[in-house]
Parts: sequence; structure tokens; C-alpha cells
Amino acid sequence: METRVLKYFLEVAKLNNITKAAEKLHITQPTLSRQIMELEKEVGVPLFDREKRQMRLNQAGALFQERAQAILNLLDQTEQQLSTVGHQLSGMINLGMVESVVADFLMDQVAAFQDQYPNVRFNIFDGDGDTLRGRLDQGLCDLVALIEPVEAAKYNYFTLPTRERWGLIMRADDPLAKRHQIMAHDLYQLPLIVGRRSIVRDDITDLMHLDPNKLDWRIQINLPANAQRLVLSGKYYHFGIYGVYKKYHDPRLAFVPFSPEKTSGHLLAWRKNMQLAPASEKFLQFVAEQTVH
Repeated sequence: METRVLKYFLEVAKLNNITKAAEKLHITQPTLSRQIMELEKEVGVPLFDREKRQMRLNQAGALFQERAQAILNLLDQTEQQLSTVGHQLSGMINLGMVESVVADFLMDQVAAFQDQYPNVRFNIFDGDGDTLRGRLDQGLCDLVALIEPVEAAKYNYFTLPTRERWGLIMRADDPLAKRHQIMAHDLYQLPLIVGRRSIVRDDITDLMHLDPNKLDWRIQINLPANAQRLVLSGKYYHFGIYGVYKKYHDPRLAFVPFSPEKTSGHLLAWRKNMQLAPASEKFLQFVAEQTVH
């Protein structure tokens, strides 16, 4: 399978029209149609649903689109990295991180690193742990910062010098906001917003000896930004970390920690059995040195 054909496929997927795609690619429509049909024959399944002049990705096509784009991105990055071997450090680092206090720490590291290596570029992706591990597995991220606990058996990692307190985020005028701590029994019957990572949720409920069957998990979220409006409505409570409250930067909200106290650390992870590019390797060393100091 040639990369040229992958590019053809991605253009058709983008435009949903083979005639327009052929014009954009400066090839004839029959040639492009033949290339797409040969590609479908090679992978063994149709990739498009054809309706008159429209071609829309089916489920298999959507999966193939994601993988084809990842392949081309990796090839582009590899070519860029190889072209700089033996010269001044440069290249692209794909860095993923959860939305927590670790983001502030890593942004400081990125800025300090670029002071020393101005030719290195960063592509930064925010996401929850499940999304970031998926991107790491697919080669879309070189390094990811994750909040513990993490299913880290297939990754290399080291601990970062940042920890997060867990608690409840609510309106500042809520009666519970006057508390110094939130106890387990306070959480029962509250309409809760929670992150989708069950491993984190289970870890906290175990620590606090909570009965998960008595908790009212109303809304599950990926990233916390959109939950702010729900919490401000006064109808929901966000079961989350202090770093999210800090990022909201909203005086109408309050954060009260759990009792017993629960904190989580962060890890910087990368795939095992995979050689990091020089820029990523150097950044990894740079961050590790800062954690020691």
C-alpha cells in the first residue's frame, strides 16, 4: 500500500465527493475511482457508502481514516527527525497531559526547554487518561502526563513532583461550601458529576469506604471544562480535583477536600520497546532532571 493512495483516500474522505477530490489532487476522476476501489479490495472491506455523487465513510472507513492519518503523521515526523540527526536539536514533540496541576508544571518545563532548544516544536494535546493512553498506544503522542492510578504495565514512566487533592466542587453559596471537609456520608444522594475513568473513581470510593450503589452518578465527563456551567446551576456537584477548580478561576465556585484526605500523583509515561526521537528523549531527560532538583 503506497502512501500516495492513503493521501488519495483521505482527500476523498474529507470532501465526500470523488470528482472534487480528483480536481484537488490534479488527477482524473476515473483514476481516483480506480485507486479507491483497489484500496478497498486490498483491505478487504468497503470504506465508503456511495450515494449518487456522494461518498461517505462507513464504520470501517472511519477507522481506516484515523489509522491512515496516524501513519502519514508518523512518516512526516520521522522524515523531519532523520533530517536533523547530527545537527542542532530540532523536531516535533507530541506531548499529552491531563487537565490538572501537572499542566502548569509541564508548561514551565516546555518554556524552559525551548529556551535551550529553540528549534524544537511542541504539539500539545489535552485529554483524560483513557484518551491519552490511546494516543500513546497509536503513536500519536510521544509522552503523556497521567494522573494516578494508571494501568502502567506496558509503559515506561517516572513520577512527577505534583500531587492533586480530591474533593467536591460546588457553588460558593452552597451550605456544604462552609465545611472544611466532605465526609463520605455527605456524598450520598448528591447529584454528582464525575470523570469517566473508573479506575480513579474506584480508588477514591475504596479509600472513603463509600458504597458506590448509594452514589448518584448523574453525569460522566471526559474533560471538565463543560461541567462548569452545570455546577454553577446549583443542581450538580463535581467529584474532582483541586486543579480543575483552580482552572475554573471562578469566585462563584468553592472546593472542599474529602476526609480522609485523598491525593493523587502524576506520571510522565512513554511506550516500552519503542525508540524515542532525539528531541523527545532530550525533553524526557530535561524533565527528569528538574524532578530530582
